[in-house]
Amino acid sequence: MSQNRSFDQPLGAGASAGGGSTSTGSSISNTGTGSTGTGAGTATGLSQTAQEYGKKVTEVAAQAKDYVSDKVSVVGDKLKDLQNADLGQVAENAKEYARKNPGQAILISAGIGLLLGMIVRGSRR
Repeated sequence: MSQNRSFDQPLGAGASAGGGSTSTGSSISNTGTGSTGTGAGTATGLSQTAQEYGKKVTEVAAQAKDYVSDKVSVVGDKLKDLQNADLGQVAENAKEYARKNPGQAILISAGIGLLLGMIVRGSRR
């Protein structure tokens, strides 16, 4: 109900809102509908719907934040492992993976090549 008052205040301050009256009563909240009670009901329904969507967006944003923070911590751990690992061992692990999964290795290397190509091409423009 408090949201409706914020819309009614500018109209009651001097603007005529249909019917020619300038009173600040409940008749202003029913303007533009042609019948009594439906404008306030529609505004209240829209307000409730907007609040529900706002809550859902907030919940999804919190879930996304948790998901991203989990993935960032996993990537950070992997980077720490790579920094401490021997480059010869990393290369050997990559070769072993490519022998076990040749299709995935080709797709991964093609994706990396495409990404690097886009980065290099973008810097030339």
